[in-house]
Amino acid sequence: MKLIDGKAVSAEIRKELEVEVKKLKEEKGITPGLAVVLVGEDPASKTYVASKEKACEKIGIYSEGHKLNADTSEEDLLNLIDELNNKQSIDGILVQLPLPSHIDEKKIINRINPEKDVDGFHPINVGKLSIGEEAFIPCTPHGVIKLMEHENIEMAGKKAVIIGRSNIVGKPAAMLLLQKNATVTICHSRTKDLVKEASEADILVAAIGKPNFVTADMVKEGAVVIDVGINRVDGKLVGDVDFESVKEKAGYITPVPGGVGPMTITMLLFNTVVSAKRKAK
Repeated sequence: MKLIDGKAVSAEIRKELEVEVKKLKEEKGITPGLAVVLVGEDPASKTYVASKEKACEKIGIYSEGHKLNADTSEEDLLNLIDELNNKQSIDGILVQLPLPSHIDEKKIINRINPEKDVDGFHPINVGKLSIGEEAFIPCTPHGVIKLMEHENIEMAGKKAVIIGRSNIVGKPAAMLLLQKNATVTICHSRTKDLVKEASEADILVAAIGKPNFVTADMVKEGAVVIDVGINRVDGKLVGDVDFESVKEKAGYITPVPGGVGPMTITMLLFNTVVSAKRKAK
């Protein structure tokens, strides 16, 4: 069994990005800029936003935090997005989800200029991804593919099974694996005989949000197991995969923490730099 070290891969990509950011500044006079919008006081979101800002600073990206009260109106948030869409110094806009219940998430995502949608959630980017055109790819599934590429894992012709069909991970991960010529199955709560489907996978991606859901009987001997889950159980972070039992059977496996997690913010930085490079052209 080989452990896929997301921290190490992430650090490597960030080093490359740092070089690219420096080059953009020196040759084009452009500093990539990311605006992060946080509405309310959700503790997990606050932590996440803080780590995004720190990551930007480290590689030389200009970052701008907009922290709004939980009772901010939908209209005020839309106005802020319009402002950021028109701001020259901003290449990427990220609105931290979830939003308070009185704000329509769809409306907010649709308002972001697709060329600044570094989360890859805008319908235009989703559509482009599904037809194989250049688009901003959602950060977590993009990170999953990068991890496998880094380990030289062959995806073409392999049976890939994704457990979870969210718009943020499951569906885009399926599209990306299809682009890599894998044969893709998406499983979910209504799938009949999920254990059978999972246990036939050469590549198994767990993104269901249930702690330790994937057990050894669901894993084929030597399979690549990618654990996207982040769950808190008794104060400890655990994935969607029962790591201890599954690692005995897997050929490759990502740990939680330290697997897919670090890649998410890294791919956000990656998308912001891509956006700045497009502007430079």
